[in-house]
Amino acid sequence: MSGPVVDTVTAEEFMREALAQVSEHDLVEVATACERKAEGFATLLGDGRAAVAGRDDLHRVLRSVFAARRKADAILDALGPEFLAAEIDHLLHGDDPLPGRIDRMDRALQAFPEAAFDLPAELLHFTYPDDHWPWTRWMWDPAIETGSLRLVTMEEFDLTGETRGETYLRVGQAVAFVQETGRAAGFTDYGPGPFGIDVFLACVYGVYMYTVLRMRMTQEFNKVVPELPDLVRRLLGVHHPEV
Repeated sequence: MSGPVVDTVTAEEFMREALAQVSEHDLVEVATACERKAEGFATLLGDGRAAVAGRDDLHRVLRSVFAARRKADAILDALGPEFLAAEIDHLLHGDDPLPGRIDRMDRALQAFPEAAFDLPAELLHFTYPDDHWPWTRWMWDPAIETGSLRLVTMEEFDLTGETRGETYLRVGQAVAFVQETGRAAGFTDYGPGPFGIDVFLACVYGVYMYTVLRMRMTQEFNKVVPELPDLVRRLLGVHHPEV
């Protein structure tokens, strides 16, 4: 694609809508919580430690991922801690190309499709945040072709590869464009480290979700949906930190 990747006008409008519901101070706090989560992941999984991680440590990791939180025990029971530790270590530190490692992790978790979608990128991003980017279903779901990343990028930019792993690379390109554009425009400049993009994309999804709910759901149902600050924390796995 030769033209712009980021729809800057739309991205800025989403951020204005988000800031009407959450303060910049809260967003910085969320980004700081993401940094603490990354420190926890690095301590438990980084530099080859994933290979020897025990059930308790793996349970803490899974409970820190939105899509795996409620299935942590089921995943560990089905796969076994030793097998899961070996697969996570291969994902993080294997010698073969990254797309293939993601596809292998996806196959290992095929009995848990929601976790299989989100978990590989969460492990990569929060263990080595300077080297890997986020990707979750709420950012971009190829099956339904929507998500916060799609909402702030041009339709001409193709986010989908032939495999899950190749799609991760495409998503990474888009995330890099949004991150750099956001830094220049100020809408991803929150908190320490590289987590401003996480906070921004979670805010975009939250605003989008609230808009859809207001149109489709009853007022009573809307009342049980978390407020935007809590929703962002839940999406990023930092609502009740366990690492």
